Amino acid sequence: MIKGRFAPSPTGRMHLGNLFCALLSWLSAKSQGGEWLLRIEDLDPGRSRKEYADQLMDDLVWMGLEWDGEPVWQSRRSDIYAHYCHLLQQRGLTYPCYCTRADLLATQAPHESDGRVVYKGTCRHLAPQPGRQGATRLIVPDRDILCRDGHYGGFTVNLSRQVGDFIIRRKDGAWAYQLAVVVDDALTGVTEVVRGRDLLLSSPQQMYVAELLGFRQPCFIHHPLLCNSDEQRLSKRDKSLDMASLRQHYSARQVIGQLAFLAGLSPAPDAVSVKELLPLFSWERVPLENIVVCGV
Repeated sequence: MIKGRFAPSPTGRMHLGNLFCALLSWLSAKSQGGEWLLRIEDLDPGRSRKEYADQLMDDLVWMGLEWDGEPVWQSRRSDIYAHYCHLLQQRGLTYPCYCTRADLLATQAPHESDGRVVYKGTCRHLAPQPGRQGATRLIVPDRDILCRDGHYGGFTVNLSRQVGDFIIRRKDGAWAYQLAVVVDDALTGVTEVVRGRDLLLSSPQQMYVAELLGFRQPCFIHHPLLCNSDEQRLSKRDKSLDMASLRQHYSARQVIGQLAFLAGLSPAPDAVSVKELLPLFSWERVPLENIVVCGV
């Protein structure tokens, strides 16, 4: 059984880029006769809001993107993440890190084009400091990992040189994405992860965590990003393309038709339902390069 999932963060209203991901994820799973799960990634207590989660679920239903089963709320799974973090700690694979972001930016150049900083293990051999709260980092070896993406093909990443020891629990106690997402995908039986290409380099980290925990790894499929006229990835700051504006000015079928056109699934942005798109769906039709969109 194919199981896909959509995992939005309830930190604001969804926008057209979020819907693009949700639609491709839904179509990919459903076109194979699979299930599509919903996970609310509300790990950040400072930014996540229940009203945003309720809103995004209502927006998905409005679009016809209905999920199977009950939504999974990450904020309710802290004990589960703690269990798996403890397993890694018992094996001597983690250490406390006291570095600030300013420390990292002052000593390291951003990695490649995504601005990420490769941590060089500054605190790896530092003795624990009682009374001082640190983040928890996972030690990575000097090892190449081959990633096979379902849309962009294969690529190799060296964990030590291109990733560095990464955080699995933040200094404030919040669980980090790279641990929580692996645990949740494994325990809910997700077999296919569809998400934006900005997360392409998260794949080797998550593959490594899954390997350490003995989990079966899902298939990763990344898609191009929708960008504004400045060729910047759409964000919740692009109010003209958020769901409040879209629902005010367009029908669900019109929005889906525009997304289908952008995804290469239809020759024109004609109004259509998600179910009508199922026989048209193929990853071979979806572009590889990011897509500039100025309006619907």
